[in-house]
Amino acid sequence: MKISYRKRRLLSLIILLVALPIYIVLVVLVLSMFGRLPIFVELIAYVVSGVIWVVPFKFIFKGIGRSDPDAKDITELASNK
Repeated sequence: MKISYRKRRLLSLIILLVALPIYIVLVVLVLSMFGRLPIFVELIAYVVSGVIWVVPFKFIFKGIGRSDPDAKDITELASNK
């Protein structure tokens, strides 16, 4: 199933502004349940959880920084006038 560029862009914004802060709070809460861990273990846990969240959303974030591939080129629009 292919999601349009515009929907992927909106979904990525929602993920970054809503889902990611919730995920961060949940990770901190879960790690605090274990009590005081050695600093090296905490560091590894935070790094791993910081990388793992993006794996399911990789297809959404891929190519978001580029221009819309479905949009018409500006030179095409100018030549049609």
